[in-house]
Amino acid sequence: MNDLDTLDRKILVALHLNGRASWTDIAQAIGTSTTTVARRAQQLIQDGVVVVSAIPHVEHRGPVDAYLVRLACSPGTQLRVADRLARLPEIRSVTVVTGGHDIVFELVAPRNRDLFSLLVDEVQRIPGALSSQADLVLHTYQVSQEWSLRGIDLALGALAPRPVEHGCGPQHLDEVDHEILTVMRADGRASFQSVAKHLGVSESTVRRRFEVMTERGCAAIVTYVPAAALGYGTEVLFWMAAEPGRLDAVAKALAAHPEVRRISAVLGQASLAVEVIMRDTSDLHRFTGHALAEIPGVRTWTANVQLVTVKRDFLRVPAARTHLTAFPVLPAAREPG
Repeated sequence: MNDLDTLDRKILVALHLNGRASWTDIAQAIGTSTTTVARRAQQLIQDGVVVVSAIPHVEHRGPVDAYLVRLACSPGTQLRVADRLARLPEIRSVTVVTGGHDIVFELVAPRNRDLFSLLVDEVQRIPGALSSQADLVLHTYQVSQEWSLRGIDLALGALAPRPVEHGCGPQHLDEVDHEILTVMRADGRASFQSVAKHLGVSESTVRRRFEVMTERGCAAIVTYVPAAALGYGTEVLFWMAAEPGRLDAVAKALAAHPEVRRISAVLGQASLAVEVIMRDTSDLHRFTGHALAEIPGVRTWTANVQLVTVKRDFLRVPAARTHLTAFPVLPAAREPG
């Protein structure tokens, strides 16, 4: 991460905003040649600094509920448990954290799925997993990529695709759609020609179906870039208790800060879960001592520093392998089909 220069980071921001932006469009946005962008970006992808993937909308098979789960582990088992959790297809994100719990993960479960079987049969039986606390996500106010633009040419913001609301019913995607997404899950920048050749269909079929899926919000291109790669060394998850009548106002005030990545209302001891990305602890001190302290309606808060992210937005994080390889592999869990 320390070897990345300003140009590398601009390319990472561009891909973070739009994983399928053409090399030419990125080159024009940052003022360099297409050849330079292609060479550097491909190296960044090869090194696992950035991951681009195509994934279906979480409700492509029916309504779901999301839970933020805090899990305590036996000493020394945190990474092995996190690795095992990351293999479960229902889990969107997994992070090892500081604080009273060792891991925070997000479980996205179909409403007809037995939650007890997931949290007890699947999670609690992982060797090293101890007690857990699950909070239902009531509403997500914001998931923002603006944090990555701080200190970078704001012209890159034009590469971001317009937000799309998912308006299709369950089972909208057919077998061919799922086959396209399966191939593009491994490589979200795969050309339509290569996907078509792999599936034995025409390039126009792949292009048309993919464009329909993304235009309707049935699928999306997701890009993971470690915050550290862009110079942000402190990632924190706040659990805030807000006055019930001011919940929306608190969320709106938090959303005005570009360092806030995600804001969700949760049902639990806290009323808001807020993810914040900072350059260092000095910035974090200013945020807690000034920005956060000045928001009316915030009663109390606790926080977890994120130490190792193993999974984000259903994507396994390559950089986590460095930590995971130091531990024995646990028995295999169910992998996405």
